[in-house]
Amino acid sequence: MSAEPQELQGIVSGTVFRNEENGWSVIELRTQGDLITVVGTLPQLAEGETCLFQGQWAEHPQYGRQFRATGCSVQTPTTLRGIERYLGSGIIKGLGPSTARLIVEHFAHDTLEVLSEHPERLTEIPGIGKKRCEQIATGFQEQHLLRKTMIFLQTYGLSIGLSEKISKKYKERAEEIIRRDPYKLIDDIEGIGFLTADRIALSLGFPVSGEGRLRAGLKYVLDEAAASGGHTCLPRRMLISHAAELLRCEKEPLEASLSALLLYKELSSEIMDGEEMIFSPDAYLCEWSIARSLVALNGFSQQMIPQHVAEEIDRFEKREGIAFSPTQREALLRATQSGVLVITGGPGTGKTTLLNCILHILGHDEETLLAAPTGRAAKRMSEATGREARTVHRLLEFNPEGGGFLRDRDNPLDCQCLVIDEVSMVDIYLMRSLLRAVKSGTRLILVGDKDQLPSVGPGNVLGDILESGVIPHARLTEVFRQDERSMIVSNAHRVNRGEMPVLNAKSGDFFFERSRSPEAAAKTIVDLCLSRLPRYLGDGGRGIQVLSPTKKGECGVLRLNALLQQALNSGHGKADEIVFGQTAFRLGDKVIHTKNDYSLPWRAPGGLQGQGVFNGDVGLITALDAEERTLTVLYDEEREVDYDYAQLEELDLAYCLSVHKSQGSEFDAVVMPAVGGHHLLLNRNLFYTAITRARKLLVLVGYEDAIAAMVNNSHSRRRYTALSERLVETAGSSHG
Repeated sequence: MSAEPQELQGIVSGTVFRNEENGWSVIELRTQGDLITVVGTLPQLAEGETCLFQGQWAEHPQYGRQFRATGCSVQTPTTLRGIERYLGSGIIKGLGPSTARLIVEHFAHDTLEVLSEHPERLTEIPGIGKKRCEQIATGFQEQHLLRKTMIFLQTYGLSIGLSEKISKKYKERAEEIIRRDPYKLIDDIEGIGFLTADRIALSLGFPVSGEGRLRAGLKYVLDEAAASGGHTCLPRRMLISHAAELLRCEKEPLEASLSALLLYKELSSEIMDGEEMIFSPDAYLCEWSIARSLVALNGFSQQMIPQHVAEEIDRFEKREGIAFSPTQREALLRATQSGVLVITGGPGTGKTTLLNCILHILGHDEETLLAAPTGRAAKRMSEATGREARTVHRLLEFNPEGGGFLRDRDNPLDCQCLVIDEVSMVDIYLMRSLLRAVKSGTRLILVGDKDQLPSVGPGNVLGDILESGVIPHARLTEVFRQDERSMIVSNAHRVNRGEMPVLNAKSGDFFFERSRSPEAAAKTIVDLCLSRLPRYLGDGGRGIQVLSPTKKGECGVLRLNALLQQALNSGHGKADEIVFGQTAFRLGDKVIHTKNDYSLPWRAPGGLQGQGVFNGDVGLITALDAEERTLTVLYDEEREVDYDYAQLEELDLAYCLSVHKSQGSEFDAVVMPAVGGHHLLLNRNLFYTAITRARKLLVLVGYEDAIAAMVNNSHSRRRYTALSERLVETAGSSHG
């Protein structure tokens, strides 16, 4: 297939298929006597219309040669037959083939002008009264304006899918609204950000230093800092500097625009440690809300008789054949006294055992709910405790119709104790939603590892809670005896202390494979996953997960996924494959869902149904229909989810995951390249997180120097957040 864009012109013969949600269409086009199939996200096209498509020729394994359109412009039909077919195609409400024929017979080549300029003349035709005339005229005008809008928007490089979204939102006022304020698109249309709106604005002649552009640019920099860096705020000087670089303008007008945004409360600010910090209003309110909720919950006394607690601890120790350390006993006592308790510790320090003892002490009289941020983390929690654990999203019962969660202040969770695991993964927005659903007097226990990577979303919830010193916490440091032989556990602690891990210890579970180059490392990783590790583990390779610290490069997520798919799942024909963008999805592929989709339905055994698939969910493609371009993914070995073609943008291959995406999960065997890269990415924090994902075996492939570089790089990107300060201030106010 040629890389050069091509054009194809012809007359629409009919629409074979159309998805009204996203505009994906299969069109039959008559051109020079041939019938051509055109596929792509297209505006609704009527039979008889002359269209010019931009795109590429492609060979479909089942349907043969077809044209994949990336753009389309529509030309008004000029022949009487073309006009009749266009009007009678059903694209205009109230106008069918027979009426279209009567109109064209009566007005001939003046038909379109009459419909546009003098629609009242339609009453000249027998059978068309005043009401029917108005219906046809309205339908024609709506369709005419829609086409005009689509052409206007595509002139500025917008996809047809986004153009349709805009047309549906603004209707006949679309062009007027966009010409007046293209930056309005950012707030009103999902999928359009500042960069797209800015491109339209500059094309329309808006000035580079225009007030609207500067304000939108400042908001974009703040939002981008939250999305890519996890910041809930930025220093004023940094915000101005980044915005000036993005917008290519002077700092002075930006200072004035920022002051205006603060004046009109479109942004918020506060002096912290002598520096002015700028917040989006939602992030500002969110951290305050979390602080007030935690301090309020912590204020409720949860006294249990110490003697009774000590007796129950003794019983648990005897039953499990263990002996708690003084630190662990103190944590257990705190859990029975505190309204809120945070338990932190690295691998092997007994967080799970401690949690099981707490549940034992509380007994069956006190109703307890367990949850974790991801499905895999919740499943591990269930296995470790023997009790049901759910994802936080499922616990809060997402409402797909109105958005948000059904569990909130007016409909709180019905429990006396709530335990949340893997809290390091929870961002400020999910934590706020969670705390809104916790009623007064509920005992809250937060469990996590403070040395793991922070949440993908904004905030540093666990780190800020610990830094504040306001909420009682127990830090576990001693490694349990049964884990002393695990080199994974001991090396994780070594790395966390800034020491080199012990490589290839005898009878160990932590190995290093030396490679000469990134290409050689990638080849070794494929060989490990294809034959060596499946034989070693004896599980057919089901428990193996490759993790990479980078997205690009020979050992990045993208390249390794392509190599591993080819090695592990290449035995299917084209009938068992759907190509979406640069990715070929095949039956049996391991995939990951990449964004929160609260409305996506799922089904499970026993007739259980629900909605919501979340960022980081990993599953297997169990069914695939190349003809219909649909596939089914099985998540957590129980939830089945169907995807149509457009929804495949939410899936990626998961033979290799980024370390960030692996948070909350554990795997029997982890394979990780160590071949160097950008120092901001390859740090101790990330390396520690990767090591702690492995349960039975970890294999590093690459160079000792790259391993040493990660261990020695204690630098991690600072997150500008304010929750710690909010907690201190709120606690001070409540004591006052």
